[in-house]
Parts: sequence; C-alpha cells; structure tokens
Amino acid sequence: MDTAKAKEALIKLAKRKGVSEETVHHEIKIAITEAMKIPESQAQTFWKSIPHKGEQPTPEEVIAYIADMVKTLRQKGSQ
Repeated sequence: MDTAKAKEALIKLAKRKGVSEETVHHEIKIAITEAMKIPESQAQTFWKSIPHKGEQPTPEEVIAYIADMVKTLRQKGSQ
C-alpha cells in the first residue's frame, strides 16, 4: 500500500466515525509518538524498520507499512 491509499483510509475512517480527518490523523500521531517511547528492543526495531521521511513516521507511513506487512504474511500463509 502506498501512503496515498493510507490517506484515503484515514479519510474513510474519519467519515465513518463522524470526525474530521485532522482529528483522526492527530489521534494516530499521538499513538505513534507514545508507542515509539517503548524501550524494549523489539519495539524499537519495529519503529526503526518503518521507512519515513521525517523525524518519526506519519500515520500514513505507518498504515502503509503495516498493510504491506499483513499482505506479505497472507501471501506466505497461502503458499
């Protein structure tokens, strides 16, 4: 999944929840910031593995990365 599709998913989620896209984006960004503080090495390795352009991954970058992970796992599971 690319970040454009992830952005579309955020828009759909906002509409479904009856809130603004900015609200959804902000809440996910807070969750990412807090999750990145987890000191365990496995968590830190996960966050470092996400390709991102800024200081920390955007919600769109995280969603796209996790969607690709799930897709890969599904493909491996169906083999």
